[in-house]
Amino acid sequence: MAMQNELAKSLARKPSTLLYPFEKYESIPGSRGKVVFDMTKCIGCGLCIRDCPAFAIEMVGKGITCDMIWYATRCVFCGQCVDVCPRSAITQLTEYDLASDDKSSLVIEYRRVKSS
Repeated sequence: MAMQNELAKSLARKPSTLLYPFEKYESIPGSRGKVVFDMTKCIGCGLCIRDCPAFAIEMVGKGITCDMIWYATRCVFCGQCVDVCPRSAITQLTEYDLASDDKSSLVIEYRRVKSS
């Protein structure tokens, strides 16, 4: 009898979950998500690479001419790279939905604009 009462209550209530991926939660302000590099501010110091516990950042080249590669598959979204950057060239968005069936789409390259 107890089971039938619980079943009747559940049928009357709306679901407590969303129908993902058709419905999505709004990001909470201050939550940690996708890492974005601003290559116009980056000085290529390498502090972000040294402090990343997951080895999710790679520097191609040296100094002010380097390009950066961010591996979303390795990142633990700790925000250490954002905190350590002396030029505030790294920001972390609240975008949390980075799932993909193509692993290469989760490797994001940030290149400098070459001036002529």
